[in-house]
Amino acid sequence: MEITLLNYTDLKICSHAIRTCWQSFEKGDNGGEKDIELIDRVGNKFKHASTLEHLNYNFYIQGISRACLQELARHRMASLSVKSSRYTLKELKEEESFLPFCEDNLNRAKKFLVFTENQAVNEASLMALENLRKLLIVNISNDLAKFAMPESYKTELTWSINARSLQNFLALRSSKSALWEIRILAKNIYEKLPQEHQFIFENCIAKESE
Repeated sequence: MEITLLNYTDLKICSHAIRTCWQSFEKGDNGGEKDIELIDRVGNKFKHASTLEHLNYNFYIQGISRACLQELARHRMASLSVKSSRYTLKELKEEESFLPFCEDNLNRAKKFLVFTENQAVNEASLMALENLRKLLIVNISNDLAKFAMPESYKTELTWSINARSLQNFLALRSSKSALWEIRILAKNIYEKLPQEHQFIFENCIAKESE
């Protein structure tokens, strides 16, 4: 998968929101150390987390499975614009057969599928991909053919989320009980955040041993 941070809100917007409550603007330092300490104290330690909703992040997420997308969509306090299967399945129609099972065909299929560590599952995904391709080459419409898409089929999306909701996402999806793929996604999203913003989320990331 590939994660790109497209845009984000300056920290001084969040500190301004906090200082609005107490009208303490004269104590600010335009997003500097004083304001960062304020955000950490009020937003994190005091749990006045609604102030963190003024911070927004926009990501471009590529190469996750539709199974992972389903998990991501359960975080409803976020906005998703997803690559359309209705308009983009022609990319598969132009391919040659993915059978028989061999290293070359598996490698070609990586353009379309997220593979697991289980070979039997990967072969089943490859068979589903080939079945989908066959539907497309006999001109069955994308609207119908997409019902045969495997959960492993890759997709991409633009994802926008505020800091409070991102804390919740990272806490839940970095847990060892989360789907393995979305755990990788959560870690990658955290690492793509601006370094000066990571203090807001560092306690949300599950440790490797947990």
